[in-house]
Amino acid sequence: MTAPSSRQLAWIIARDVNRTVGGGMASMELLRRSFEARQWVDASSHALCVAVSRLTPGTNILAYCAAVGWRLRGWRGTLAGLAAASIPGSLIIFVLAATLVRLDGFPIVRLTLSVGMLVAAVLVLSSAWNLFKPYLRSGRWRMVLVISAIAGALYFADWTPVRILFACAITGALLPARVVAAPAVAPTPPRRSADV
Repeated sequence: MTAPSSRQLAWIIARDVNRTVGGGMASMELLRRSFEARQWVDASSHALCVAVSRLTPGTNILAYCAAVGWRLRGWRGTLAGLAAASIPGSLIIFVLAATLVRLDGFPIVRLTLSVGMLVAAVLVLSSAWNLFKPYLRSGRWRMVLVISAIAGALYFADWTPVRILFACAITGALLPARVVAAPAVAPTPPRRSADV
C-alpha cells in the first residue's frame, strides 16, 4: 500500500462523499473503490475502518474518514479527512437554506410547500387507515377509538415523534398479547366458475 499526501486524501474524500446519495455506507463503498484503485487501502484496512466507524457515536461517514485519515497520514490525515467530508456538505446546506429563506416570499413557492404538506398528511392518514382496517373489520372499534384518542392527546401535548414512539413502545409492552395482536382476517374461499 502507498500513502497519499494530505491534499490527495482530502480531494478524494471531498469528491466521493459529496457525490453520493443514500447515506454513509454508500459513501464508504465509493471511497473503498477509490482507495483500492490507488492502492492506499486494502480490504482488511477498509473493514477495520468500517467497524470502527460503526462503533463510534455520531455520523458514521465522519468516523470512517477520520479512521482512514489516521491510518494513512496520522493526525494530519484525520483533520484532512474530516474537513473534506464535512465542510463541502455544510456549505451546500448553508446555500440551500439561504436560498429557501429568500424563495419563501414567492407565492408559488408557498403554494408548492402547502401542496407538499397536504400530500404528506394524506399519506400519513392513508397509512393510519390501513392500520385501523383489521380492527374495524373484526368489530374491535373500541381499540381504534383508544388508539386515536392516545394519538390525538400526544399530538396536542406537543410531544416529539421520538417521545410518541417511546410511549407507544411502553404501551405495547404493557398490554397483554391478545390485545396487541391484530385480528386475523379469514380468507374468502375461491369462487368456482360455472361449467359451460
